[in-house]
Amino acid sequence: MTELLMGLSLGLGAGVTPGALLTLVITASLRGGFRSGVRLACVPLLSDLPVVLLAVTAVGALPQVLLRVLSVGGGLYVVYLGVETLREARTALPPRPGEDAPSSPREVLRGVVVNLLNPHPWLFWIAVGSPIFVSAWDRLPAYALAFVGGFYLVLVGSKVALAGAVGAGRHRLTPRGYRLLLGASGALLAAVGAVLTVRGLLPQGW
Repeated sequence: MTELLMGLSLGLGAGVTPGALLTLVITASLRGGFRSGVRLACVPLLSDLPVVLLAVTAVGALPQVLLRVLSVGGGLYVVYLGVETLREARTALPPRPGEDAPSSPREVLRGVVVNLLNPHPWLFWIAVGSPIFVSAWDRLPAYALAFVGGFYLVLVGSKVALAGAVGAGRHRLTPRGYRLLLGASGALLAAVGAVLTVRGLLPQGW
């Protein structure tokens, strides 16, 4: 029970914290509705497995320089996605009722790349998740699985809830309001990418 509650609590914090993936979920929900947002919300289930395996296998063994490279590369890619969204927002029109643009495999792939290049999952699993998992596994494997299950249940669930809220309200937007929201999503993506890039470039300890 302790590990499950810990996983639920940490998952909620990670799920609602502003970041690149959360902004991608909002943008996809604006463009294609709830189903598109849900596909992006489920990206951690596709991208986090290698992160978890590497972190659990070698807790804290990843060199700092690798995390810096991930931060810079991921940041630049997120900036690119933000700029592309801003360009689209200039002429975008709100979807009509009943119109759901399907989320393409390319959009999901973008989310996977962003999440893999984001140092936050790596840092979380190295510094927090892996020690809890290993300690729980030593006592009983079911405890460790309860921690991971609770974490991802709330991590993905909170993003799905947000996708539902954004997708339900997108048809009520005027063209101007839709463009403003889409532009704000693009600007937020670019800002998050810039922060990730700067953090990777700054000397350690800043």
